[in-house]
Amino acid sequence: MATNKKISVATTVVASKEHTSADLGGETAILNLKSHVYYALDPVGAHIWNLIQSPRTVREIRDMLLKKYDVDSDRCESDLVALLEQLAHNDLIDVLDGR
Repeated sequence: MATNKKISVATTVVASKEHTSADLGGETAILNLKSHVYYALDPVGAHIWNLIQSPRTVREIRDMLLKKYDVDSDRCESDLVALLEQLAHNDLIDVLDGR
């Protein structure tokens, strides 16, 4: 069941166990094992996917991305939250309450 939880920088996220994924030369292909729907992530999305194989806060992920990529902080956070909300909507990540 897709989550409707609000994602903020304090939210902790982790990849769902109900998937299988594969690296495709820098991009990532993900198959949702419950819905049997295939998803693809570009290289930045693939990097984020790799980061969330263990639980991390959105703040931690954002800060790692800011160190790796030349991007405005607000844009990075906005794009990151949008991607995570899409992944959550498609049951590819588990969204944990921020502490």
